[in-house]
Amino acid sequence: MRITVFRRLMADEFGPGRAQVLARDHVLSALGGRTVDQALTAGIPAKDVWREVCDAFDVPRERR
Repeated sequence: MRITVFRRLMADEFGPGRAQVLARDHVLSALGGRTVDQALTAGIPAKDVWREVCDAFDVPRERR
């Protein structure tokens, strides 16, 4: 998954503003105690990050 696709999925699910805040500020233990932005910068694949975001925020299966 490309990061641009990931960002679009985040914006579609949470709204553009909230998606940016979540990516910047919300720490996910499943990502090694990193935020989404830190995880992506560290080289964790966007698909894996999206999966963890979906799990953390109970995104319905049909939107994953």
